[in-house]
Amino acid sequence: MHAVMGIVNVTPDSFSDGGAFLDPRAAVAHGYRLVAEGATILDIGGESTRPGAQPVDEQTELRRVLPVLEELAQTGAQLSIDTSKASVARAAIDRGATLLNDVTGLRRSPEMAALAAEHGCELCIMHSIGDPRTMQDDPRYDDVVDDVRAFLEERLAFAVEQGVPQERVLLDPGIGFGKTVDHNLELLRRLDEIVAIGCRVLIGTSRKSFLGRIAGRDVLDRLGGTIATNVLALERGASVFRVHDVAPVVDALAVAAATLAGRWRPTTT
Repeated sequence: MHAVMGIVNVTPDSFSDGGAFLDPRAAVAHGYRLVAEGATILDIGGESTRPGAQPVDEQTELRRVLPVLEELAQTGAQLSIDTSKASVARAAIDRGATLLNDVTGLRRSPEMAALAAEHGCELCIMHSIGDPRTMQDDPRYDDVVDDVRAFLEERLAFAVEQGVPQERVLLDPGIGFGKTVDHNLELLRRLDEIVAIGCRVLIGTSRKSFLGRIAGRDVLDRLGGTIATNVLALERGASVFRVHDVAPVVDALAVAAATLAGRWRPTTT
């Protein structure tokens, strides 16, 4: 089974919707809309991780995300907190978050793993290099898939050592985080090698710049590329899809999954 994760950026500077949902009321309304469109996970973040983004302090991040988490806990969707700070993750757990999504791969706050184990949370470990301010400054790899896989395997082993069961760990190859266009395409082409690690794989290509460079589209006009990459990732074994435009991606993945299975069964209520 696959799941669609809807993005709720409570930030002024995210790359595609910066400021649109900084007001908590707007963010909550957006979260409800994403659930109505088919998202079963909501990923709430209060610090942009786009290339060039500046860090924010703990109190700013908490002020942005906690009211939104409290309200969206009523949607019935799983709540994910997109943060690299263990203190923010702990406060988010108290407001209903059960998935910790760390773009630094537990490098900034290694205690995030023990926190997930303590509370029985799921944990998403993502690959990146550098930090958002520098990650796109000439990224280089010996072999991008081998290098990303080795990083994720080492971080997975660390999380398991800290008490997180492997079945509660998601792995994210970090499309667009310290990667060129060719790096991103190679990761997608060989995504089955990341899936072979044995964890659920989360893919996040939504509206990203490499899609715009390939198709010549502005940031708000990249739905076609987003759908194409998510369908290809599904075929290669990814199971969680982090997107801005939930409804069309839900439809595309439903059709792709039915095609891959060679059968379809109507939803019963």
